[in-house]
Order: sequence, then structure tokens, then C-alpha cells
Amino acid sequence: MAAVAVAENTRVFLLDIEGTTTPITFVKDILFPFIRENLEEYLSAHWEEDECKQDVHLLKKQAEEDVRQNKAGPVHAVDQTVHTDEEKAIREVVDSVVWQMDADRKSTALKQLQGHMWRAAYTAGKIKGEVYQDVAPAVRRWRHRGLKVFIYSSGSVEAQKLLFRYSVQGNLLDLFDGHFDTNIGAKVDSKSYENIAERIGCQPEEIMFLTDITREAKAAEDAGLNVAVVVRPGNMELTEEERKHYTIVTSFNQLELSGNI
Repeated sequence: MAAVAVAENTRVFLLDIEGTTTPITFVKDILFPFIRENLEEYLSAHWEEDECKQDVHLLKKQAEEDVRQNKAGPVHAVDQTVHTDEEKAIREVVDSVVWQMDADRKSTALKQLQGHMWRAAYTAGKIKGEVYQDVAPAVRRWRHRGLKVFIYSSGSVEAQKLLFRYSVQGNLLDLFDGHFDTNIGAKVDSKSYENIAERIGCQPEEIMFLTDITREAKAAEDAGLNVAVVVRPGNMELTEEERKHYTIVTSFNQLELSGNI
């Protein structure tokens, strides 16, 4: 396992979650199926609560925006306010959420509802977050050397915090200095990484971004960040060209901080 030198001016590590800190199988085989299997029951139980009403309102706004942009979707619009038939209204929300998930949408409305459902599952002990064994020790080393560590995922900030707080390795939340989600911008948009650097208060070139997705790596690179692509079991295969272009790591333990304070 060859060592990879981290740029001497690095002050911040920015980490993706799925395929980087956490197995893709955890997200695809546990988190997402939990939403599909429990969505209708969850909505029925929480339908009259303010938080659920806000989630449904955001989904309705997203559905309206999709109609304006002529995007395909469920034939009906999500609307909690006009239905006297609660069961029918819930079914429309379910259809909208399942359609978005089938299309691998990353909408804030979808992520917010998912985050609230996962919160209930984590706190009830139904789910525990999976984190690769090399992640926590490496992050502790980086922080000991004075670096800051942030998470940037398409999953909501709340969902991110839940995964690390209720992990199989215990509460790892205090390892991170902050969290970013799609509210800062899409992960394939270079402007998002400029926004993150500005929010953190550092220069883009002082950030090292770790992700398994080369489209995200390119966007970060275009914004001036240093980038390494993480290759884990089950991650998308890289092309020969991508392997030549990007720094590749299979474990956080490969990253060496020589020269960093």
C-alpha cells in the first residue's frame, strides 16, 4: 500500500461519505430500502406533526418545480392541504418519493424527509452507521496535527450526523468540524467547492477532497482543490485515463502529512 504525500499547504480535509468513509452497500442495501419499506407507515404516524407537514410542503414545491421544467414525474402533484382523504394524500407523497429515489434524485426535499426517517430509526436502534475501520484513526491523526476535517455529502447534514453519531464504532461525531450538503450546491458543480472554501475560511488549494466519484473530483479540481479518488470494494470502476489522472487511495492510512504542522 503505497504512501501518498498530502500537499504541505493542506489545512482541511473534505470527505465524501458513500464509498469514501462508508461502504456503498450500507447506503444501497440498508438506508434506502428502509425508506421504501417504512415510508407509508412513517407518514401515517407523523402526518399531523409540523415537521412532517414541512417535509411534505418541500416535496410539493419540488413537484411544482419539476412540472415547470417539464421533468417526468408522478401524474399528480403532492399536496397535503387540499385532500380530505388522508390515505390518498399519503399515497401521492409515497409515489413522489419513490419516483425521486428511482431516478436517483438528490433534491433537498427528498433528503430532508429521508433524514427525518433515518433519525427515528437510528435513535430507536434499528440502524447503526457503518464506517470503514481506517477512517476514525486517520481523522484523529489529522486533527492531532492541527488540520480541520469536514464532511460533504448529498445526504442531508442531519443524515450525515446521524450516521456518525450512531455508528457501529460508537459516537464519531466529534471527529468532524462541520458538515455540508446540497444546500451549499451540487457536488458536481465547481462553484459548490468555492462556496465551501469561503464558508470554512480558507483557500481552495488548502483543501484536500476525498471522493469515489470522478465527476465530483473534477468539479473540486476545477475549483482549485487538491483531490484524491478513493477506491473501495463495490465502488465504480475507474477508466485507465482516470487512474492516470487522479491520485488514487484505497485507505486513508496511505495519506502522509509530512511537512504539515
